[in-house]
Amino acid sequence: MTEFNDAFLTAWQLLAVSDARLSAIVGLSLRVSLVATLVACVVGMPIGALLAVGRFPGRRVLIVLFNGLMGLPPVVVGLLVYLLLSRAGPLGQFGLLFSPEAMIIAQAVLVTPIVAALTRQVVADEWTEYREQLRSLGASRSRAAATLLWDGRFSLSTAALAGFGRAIAEVGAVMIVGGNIDGVTRVMTTTIALETSKGDLPLALALGFILISVVLAINAVAYAVRGWAERRWG
Repeated sequence: MTEFNDAFLTAWQLLAVSDARLSAIVGLSLRVSLVATLVACVVGMPIGALLAVGRFPGRRVLIVLFNGLMGLPPVVVGLLVYLLLSRAGPLGQFGLLFSPEAMIIAQAVLVTPIVAALTRQVVADEWTEYREQLRSLGASRSRAAATLLWDGRFSLSTAALAGFGRAIAEVGAVMIVGGNIDGVTRVMTTTIALETSKGDLPLALALGFILISVVLAINAVAYAVRGWAERRWG
C-alpha cells in the first residue's frame, strides 16, 4: 500500500513541476492527434456530406462500409500502414516509418471513417429538412452538400472532437508505425503501456491523469458547443 501511495505522490509531483519529459510526451501526443484529426476532417467531412445528399451507384455500400470502418481494429491499421511505409512498401522511399508523420497517417486512417459516418448522419438530417428549399434555389447536390456542411458546422464540431478523442487514446497503431522511440515517437498511450510493463508507475499515472483530463475536456467542449449552437440558432 505504501508503494502505491508513493507512486501517486510522485505522479502528482511530476504534474506540479511540469516535468520536461512529461511535457515533451504530452506535446507530441497533442500535435500528432490534432494534425491527424484535421486531415480526417478535411477528407471525411466532404465524403460524408456527399454520401448524405448524393445519389450514385454503390452509395449504400459505401455507407455500410464507412459505418463498419468506425470499428476498424487499430492494430490492423498499424500493420497496413507499416507495410505501406516499410522499405519494401510503395511509400518506403519517403522514409516515414518510425516517425511522427507515420503516426499521423495511421491515426488519420482510423479517424476518417468516424468523421465521415458522423458527418453523413448530421448532413442527412439537414438534407431531409432543407431539401425542398435548396432545390427551389437551384442548388446542385454538390453545392447543397457544401451549404449543409457550413450550416451544420456546430454539430459537426462534435464529430471532429469524437475523432480527436479516438486519436489521442490510440495505442496499437501508433506503436507499430512509430516504434515508441524515446524522444522521437513516444506519446502518452505508448508511454503508459511501456512504463506500466516496466513497473515505473509514477510517470504512467501522471500521463494517465493527463489523458483522462484531455478526454473529459473534449466531451465538455463538445457538449458546450452543441448547447451553445442550439441556444443560438434554435
